[in-house]
Amino acid sequence: MKPRNQTRISEFILLGLSEEANLQPLLFGLFLSMYLVTFSGNLLIILTIITASHLHTPMYFFIFNLSFSDICFTSTTVPKMLMNIQMQNKVITYENCITQSYFFMLFAALDDFLLTMMAYDRFVAICHPLHYTVIMNPKFCGLLLLASLILGALESLLHNLLVLRLSFCTELEISHFFCEINQILQLACSDIFLNDLILHFVAGLLGVIPLIGILFSYSKIVSSILRISSAEGKSKAFSTCGSHLSVVSLFYGTALGVYLSSAATTNSRATAIASVMYTVVTPMLNPFIYSLRNKDIKQGLRKLFS
Repeated sequence: MKPRNQTRISEFILLGLSEEANLQPLLFGLFLSMYLVTFSGNLLIILTIITASHLHTPMYFFIFNLSFSDICFTSTTVPKMLMNIQMQNKVITYENCITQSYFFMLFAALDDFLLTMMAYDRFVAICHPLHYTVIMNPKFCGLLLLASLILGALESLLHNLLVLRLSFCTELEISHFFCEINQILQLACSDIFLNDLILHFVAGLLGVIPLIGILFSYSKIVSSILRISSAEGKSKAFSTCGSHLSVVSLFYGTALGVYLSSAATTNSRATAIASVMYTVVTPMLNPFIYSLRNKDIKQGLRKLFS
């Protein structure tokens, strides 16, 4: 029997990473641990930057907001997954699904923009050190953050408004642990050509342009560092960029991995498992990267605990 069109639906079913009952306690323990590490690690970075006056600089302003964004990014998906496992109820209402999708895209876009701003900050600091305080003033940094929030909010709103016009079939099972926009579109009975077109165009625009900005900034940074005569000067300049480069590589590497895995396979469950890398693992590792490779953060942490 063919599934009939349904103009109004009330809920979706999130199938999660596995439907095997014996794996649910393991998944619950694993994701609860990762979420607690992510939340506490990023919160420590936030508190360290607030309490340490020597970290009140543009670079740490962006790191502060990246940590806050990572907490929100993870909190849009993992708590709902944990609740579903604990309650043995995989249902999510239509409204909550759209809301989750909106905030997931918003904070993913904000992470992307923040990494780009941090690359620009390092570019100005290394290539134009005498003008750094003038260019990267608090007002300009605040405007960059505000513009990123507005762009991210508009992108998310656009995709969700396009979803609201769709009608759905009676088959409402999402092979994922959260309401990912592509998975929602696959359940639609109406034509999704416009949704796919705008989704790929906007994703390409907001993904490729920031990446080009990051690559351009680092090409200029490397060129400037190579002109430094002393080995100590080169080492110091590279050390200020190491943490950021690691986070950028992790963010874009995992996102590209998920994109390639989804393109190479029609298995939605395999894509869902791959997406754990950028939705959970990357936000969890960011605080470790910044704390382990950054003397200023280490000093701030010692001050915080003392």
